[in-house]
Amino acid sequence: MRVTTAVLTLAGAVTASVPGSVPASAPVLSAPVTSPNVSAGCQALRAPLGDALFFKNSAVYKYEATNFWSNTEIMAPGCVFRPQSSQQLAEGIGALAGAHAEFAVRGGGHMGVRGSNNINDGVLIVMSNLTTLALYEDQSVVSIGPSHRWKDVYSYLQKHDLSAAGGRLGPVGVPGLLLAGGVNFYGNQVGFGCDTVVNYEVVLADGSIVQANKTSNQDLFWALKGGSSNFGIVTRFDLATIKSPKVWAGSYTVEAKYIDQFLAAAAKYASDIYDPKTHIVPALVPGETTLASVILFYDSDNTSYPEIFKPFTDIPAISSTLDFKTVSEFATETGAMVVDGINDVFVAGTVKGTTYKELHDGIRIINQTFFAELPKLYAQIPTANISTIQLDWQPIGADWMQASEAAGGNALGLDSSKVYLCYAEVVEWIGTAYDDIVAKWVEDTTYKINNATQKAGLYDSFNYMGDSAGFQSIFPGYGEENHQKLIDVAQKYDSHAVFQTLMPGGFKVY
Repeated sequence: MRVTTAVLTLAGAVTASVPGSVPASAPVLSAPVTSPNVSAGCQALRAPLGDALFFKNSAVYKYEATNFWSNTEIMAPGCVFRPQSSQQLAEGIGALAGAHAEFAVRGGGHMGVRGSNNINDGVLIVMSNLTTLALYEDQSVVSIGPSHRWKDVYSYLQKHDLSAAGGRLGPVGVPGLLLAGGVNFYGNQVGFGCDTVVNYEVVLADGSIVQANKTSNQDLFWALKGGSSNFGIVTRFDLATIKSPKVWAGSYTVEAKYIDQFLAAAAKYASDIYDPKTHIVPALVPGETTLASVILFYDSDNTSYPEIFKPFTDIPAISSTLDFKTVSEFATETGAMVVDGINDVFVAGTVKGTTYKELHDGIRIINQTFFAELPKLYAQIPTANISTIQLDWQPIGADWMQASEAAGGNALGLDSSKVYLCYAEVVEWIGTAYDDIVAKWVEDTTYKINNATQKAGLYDSFNYMGDSAGFQSIFPGYGEENHQKLIDVAQKYDSHAVFQTLMPGGFKVY
């Protein structure tokens, strides 16, 4: 989750398969994983799947091994496995498990945590050729393969005056966003993006392919809604479409002298989200002069400047892109703010409350603590090497969580009696010489923010996975009961912990 005038974070069609279970011809792991051999994977795949395997001297390897958003993600896999189908992926996973070989999985490649979707020496599995993109006959559901980014999905759906609860940045990949939960423009109407999924096609560790939905593998269906890649590899997402021909949306930016009024507007909106057609992402962007910029989104093709946005739009703007547009056009607009080929870190956090005062205090404390620490970063990195620094917030209120509950619930564990203000600290920089400096600064700053919000009684342990750093804990923030349930589901569907041990990247449930 990102949003500013510079960057936004808080991202061939085939017919959909009929839900069922498809066994794959592949070795089944017969003993617990004990000592992974990272060089064994490429050898294990060479004989059965050589046509989908690529080594360092190939053009495919050179492309896929660098097809990541941030330099932070670039590593040196031993080979690239690019399966042509779910069945071929299933055969490969079975072979890797049988060989006790390490691997990584890359969907959209937009998670800026080193090792989350790449690997040194092991097998990098890329989803580039799993390209399903098709509507059900009644257009109520769209089936999406994990190769796609949200700009592809929105462009396809726009032709039918449809949209989906997907990423707010066109370049963000489909699988990473949905498996993390899925903050989206329509959250106050439909909940998280994962709440709109009606079926997952999943490759399991034993080389089988299953469908997970409300009637088949229901526990896996629930766990994938925020549980990430701990249970298998999703090869198709079937999610409900949303009738939304055009929206009124854009970024609205004001001068530093209005920051107090801007932050008060954010707290006012969060404390009373009475119009579910709305979505906002307010952010502060320090630089030579600090700017305050908010993404405003209203799901209507005929209403502009709704009353609920007046606390923002009453502030004089220095720039605004607010207008009627399709979600496809808007995701392209926000996606243009993304800078490729930089180094990047996101850090997530959350405060919660029930009143305007509590939420305003939470924003104020986070803001003051973050900006008080900035001089320490500026003292160590030349200004020319800092691409972006940003602090933004995402309010999640009762309508959002009740929509999640109405869809059957998810693993995230949020309480609809509270309002959550999730925030993200963002630093993007040029030059690997500053990696350790940034890493220490964001961890120290996060520690101070958490201490300050705990002291004020506003801290919550929920960290939105899509904005989290590698040092952060995710699943304990879902609550003890949900965390244990996720562990149980992982052990049921992956009894030898293949996705906990042989796939070292990503946030693990145990």
